[in-house]
Amino acid sequence: MTSSSDIRAHVGDALKAAVSRPVEIEGRTRIVQDLGLDSLAVMNLMMALEDHYDVSIPLDRVAEIVTVDDLVKAVTQLTQNERA
Repeated sequence: MTSSSDIRAHVGDALKAAVSRPVEIEGRTRIVQDLGLDSLAVMNLMMALEDHYDVSIPLDRVAEIVTVDDLVKAVTQLTQNERA
C-alpha cells in the first residue's frame, strides 16, 4: 500500500516538474494561485496522478482541490478506496 508520505513526495515532484522553475512546495501551497498553474496544467497533473496511482479523480473533487494538502488527501483516499 502506498503511504501518504510517498504520495506527498510524488505529488511534490510532479508539481515541481509542472512549474518548471525552482519552487518550495508545502502542504498549504495553493496549486493555482501560488504555483501559477493554469487549468490545462492542472488537468495534465491530475491525469498523470490518475495514471500513476491507477485511480480516477472525479471532476467535482478536482474543483475542491486548492492546496497541495487537498491533493494529497484526495489521492490518498482514492488509493485506499481502490485497495479496499
